[in-house]
Amino acid sequence: MKVSKNTIIILALGIGLTACKNDANKDETEMNTNTLLQAWDGPYQGVPAFDQMKVEELEEAMDKAIEMHLNEIEEIAQNPEPANFENTISAMERSGKAIDRVYTYYGIWSSNKSTPEFRAIQEKLSPKISDYSSKINQNKALFERIKSVYDSSQKKPLKPQQQRVVNLIYKNFEMRGANLNEADKKRYAAINKELAKLYTQFSNNVLHDEENYVTYLDSTQLDGLPKSFVSAAKKAAEERDQPDLYAVTNTRSSMDPFLTYSTNRKLRQQVWENYYSRGDNKDEYDNNDLVKKILLLRDERVELLGYENYAEWRLQDRMAKNPENAMGLLMDVWPAAIARVEEEVADMQEVAESESKNINIKPWDYRFYAEKVRQKKYNLDSDEVKQYLVLENLTDAIFYVAGRLFDFKFEEITDGSVPIFHEDVTVYEVTKSSDGSHVGLFYLDPYARKGKRSGAWATTYRSYTSFDGQTNVLASNNSNFVEAKEGEPILVSWDDAETFFHEFGHALHFLSSNVKYPTLNGGVRDYTEFQSQLLERWLSTDEVINQFLKHYKTGKPMPKDLVAKIKKASTFNQGFASTEFLASAIMDMKYHTTDPKSINPREFEKETLKAIGMPDEIVMRHRTPHFGHVFSGEGYATGYYGYLWADVLTSDAAEAFAEADGGFYDTALSEKLVKYLFEPRNAIDPVEAFKKFRGRDAKIDALMRDRGFPMPDSN
Repeated sequence: MKVSKNTIIILALGIGLTACKNDANKDETEMNTNTLLQAWDGPYQGVPAFDQMKVEELEEAMDKAIEMHLNEIEEIAQNPEPANFENTISAMERSGKAIDRVYTYYGIWSSNKSTPEFRAIQEKLSPKISDYSSKINQNKALFERIKSVYDSSQKKPLKPQQQRVVNLIYKNFEMRGANLNEADKKRYAAINKELAKLYTQFSNNVLHDEENYVTYLDSTQLDGLPKSFVSAAKKAAEERDQPDLYAVTNTRSSMDPFLTYSTNRKLRQQVWENYYSRGDNKDEYDNNDLVKKILLLRDERVELLGYENYAEWRLQDRMAKNPENAMGLLMDVWPAAIARVEEEVADMQEVAESESKNINIKPWDYRFYAEKVRQKKYNLDSDEVKQYLVLENLTDAIFYVAGRLFDFKFEEITDGSVPIFHEDVTVYEVTKSSDGSHVGLFYLDPYARKGKRSGAWATTYRSYTSFDGQTNVLASNNSNFVEAKEGEPILVSWDDAETFFHEFGHALHFLSSNVKYPTLNGGVRDYTEFQSQLLERWLSTDEVINQFLKHYKTGKPMPKDLVAKIKKASTFNQGFASTEFLASAIMDMKYHTTDPKSINPREFEKETLKAIGMPDEIVMRHRTPHFGHVFSGEGYATGYYGYLWADVLTSDAAEAFAEADGGFYDTALSEKLVKYLFEPRNAIDPVEAFKKFRGRDAKIDALMRDRGFPMPDSN
């Protein structure tokens, strides 16, 4: 799925650290000459010194920042005054300024410009960061103060945002072993340290396979490929010192169109195998043994806390509440999804036979023949659609939507006043159109390159808070579009255009924040994808289509008959899209509700998928050995189902706009959207937030209608 991906490592408290003023560290920071520790200066309340990043300074900066933050935490823990919100919770919210800056740079190296030098340092730092996290989460004196404030607030409630912060922080510490005895705390910390190493190794193994498994084509192997793809493949090969060839890189944005259009079945198979075998090549970069170790350690850790399995522990503070509810939703949709796959494959087989192709549809054929069926059934050619999806115009489109719904204006900063970490990055100032007030900055990093992780994601370098004076927002979107040759437009697929809108939805969520305390900028995992998935719906609104989806040569808007075909085909291939996602989500849940001692990942994946009736013609969207959402960290572990949970909310909310007098740009509903679903972040319970917007709880009905599926049997 379109993944927001916030790729900065799990922070010490499991919550966002603040970039607010903190005079306690001022002198110590200013005395240190390490660039990564320095306070951000310059315009816009200070910005990261991305142009001065030196990887050789990273280890020293992280060590020092950890030391500084631990000193702050210890000072809070040892405060002789009775614990209260201000001297304990606010003090914690105010701490961590230096490490917040270092994490920002760390995240850039990790996700946007990784190098062998960085990865070596990363492997050294990961256990240190784990130790640092454990020292905070297991600080007995600190937890006693937090518990004192929490207990007091249960008798005499605080102001709403204060109460929410206290509840979240207390629950976070409780879930991470604050109540364990000393021996169990020691083991808990040791497990975290080992897991940190494994997560880093898992990620680096996948990145190795993405960088090193490139398929090179010569001029005789380009049949069926669109000109835009050929041009981009030529540029990719030139960048890899193969000027006479064409490169299909091992990323989804390159793999997907190749499998859709290439007439060379043998090459389709090769590209497919490269992509879906990442981390599964039985070499030193194979991740299967790491997955086993991760599962065993996670299970042991939650057993210390008294939970039956990892999923039970993880989901208690999510909207789903427990694995049964999450799995229930997945299995409600699964039968309809695989039934649709059977229909889709039958249609493909018919096309293949009509072309005298004596083949059985294989996974590397699915996209190719699905495209042929699309053209036959709906007279809809994906490459024709791409002619109207110019990346530059789509950027204008997302800014237009932000202006209509959020009153935001985006203006490119061209004077060089804001440092960037790569020449691909463009920075925009975000202001309120109505009064010109400054909101923040938006960094856009759209292109694939070596050292940048695959996929698309959003993150923040600074979040909005107001408890120590208002801070602006530094938000970022990151994609992996294949850059075209100079002077040529970048044309993208409809799916990639939706992804572009999706990630911008995350950015709007960041930029809309109106919370007082840093912790409230966090989110509930099966809710935070909702806002971004919802924004995808504006791509297909008439206002966007008519103004921004223009032919790259003629400049004419997309014809109405083509728009009609797209909308008519909106449920096309939903069997494939739903099944590949559901398989990954179900496997995620199965991995974390099964005794890991009995799991051999390679066999467990095959056996589990066979047991639930996985069609032979489709694979999981993210196979186990490269399932980074789940095994390169814990943000989405037993949380991948959350995309579907969020999609239930999305479909329901989208119907509210479809029914409104002003449609998707209805003023009154847009105001409710911002007020209840974007501005609060995690300041109120997501269930209550949605209810305030919709007037009721979400229902699955709209989701099933969206996908053209029958309603699940209520029995």
